[in-house]
Amino acid sequence: MGSIPTAGSIIIFIMKTIGIDARFYGAESRGLGKYTTMLLKYLEELDDKNRYFVYLKKQNFDEYLPRKPNFIKQTADVSWYSLKEQLTMPLILNKGEIDLMHFPHFNIPLLYKGPFVVTIHDLILMEHPTIKATTLGPLKYSLKKIGYKTILKKAVMSSQEIIAVSDFTKQDIIKHFPQAESKIKVIYEGCENTENELKLKSKQESVTAKLQLKKYGINKPYLLYIGAAYPHKNLESLVLAFEKIKKGNRWRKLSLVLVGGDDYFYKRIKSFTERKGIKDVIFSGLVKEESTLREIYKNAEVFVFPSLYEGFGLPPLEAMEAGVPVICSKVASLPEILGKAACYFDPKNVQDITNKILRVLEDSRLKSDLVKKGYERIKLFNWRKMAQQTLEIYNRFLEN
Repeated sequence: MGSIPTAGSIIIFIMKTIGIDARFYGAESRGLGKYTTMLLKYLEELDDKNRYFVYLKKQNFDEYLPRKPNFIKQTADVSWYSLKEQLTMPLILNKGEIDLMHFPHFNIPLLYKGPFVVTIHDLILMEHPTIKATTLGPLKYSLKKIGYKTILKKAVMSSQEIIAVSDFTKQDIIKHFPQAESKIKVIYEGCENTENELKLKSKQESVTAKLQLKKYGINKPYLLYIGAAYPHKNLESLVLAFEKIKKGNRWRKLSLVLVGGDDYFYKRIKSFTERKGIKDVIFSGLVKEESTLREIYKNAEVFVFPSLYEGFGLPPLEAMEAGVPVICSKVASLPEILGKAACYFDPKNVQDITNKILRVLEDSRLKSDLVKKGYERIKLFNWRKMAQQTLEIYNRFLEN
């Protein structure tokens, strides 16, 4: 006769295993890294029922510290968008006997046969394919596009459910894959501090953070942009608008601060400003310290976001959270996410960008109104709510 199962063994028997591809975890806590980090943070708070295998690269393996015993770290030291990803990840995942896998990005392994949920943030290569957006040669870039479309199609058609981060992204997916409409769920990303009132930091912390601004060569007053420098981010237009603003005597001391990694695309923007002879553009590089980044937001005159295409757009919300008026493109998902809490411009019209920035800079009442509306707007976006809605998708599949 077999032994009588204990209560503990019964729990283990019924516990389902969910895999999370967390290779983007951390990743300087921007974009996909931020999404993956916050998803895990709040899943740990919400779920004691399921077991999680969290797949990490060596570089972020020690960074993730599970607070619950049902969250178990696994090594998957495989580069994103690589051939190794396609060949090795299925072998790694199949060892885990996973009941449901969640890929927080479209880059799923084609040979993985288990059930999965995928988050699609945007369809940038479908909507804005351009050779300028890559360091690859034309042939390799063409092959990359073919690979992207193949993997995206697999992600959409073979997933159990698709999480779209905005209705704009959902409609983009439907445009290219109409047969997938019924399994797309819109789940917004969040703002870290919308769940609770912002905690006041000590004066010493604030002074320390302000001193850090000097480390990045930042002096007030300044316009601010935070994010990547890919061509669709449209930073050349922002730089040209800034040049026009500087020609007026009132704003001759104004700077433009661009915060982002010192990569190929930022170097290209830097070369552009040098060729044009445009002064007072500050390239801070990546800012890792959260307290310093917040001070950079808080001390800006305005935050400008000139992107031509966004699936969601976290930086404008972060600016609103920091009490900074936001001026941005009236395209893609941005009006959906920011509502009436931003001043909009045509991103393809440099003069319009110039006019809107000047309008907000010179109208204190408008600035105050945008800040007030921004505080109200961010209440709609909540990382905990995002994780809760994602967990509901997991449980719905596992229960069925």
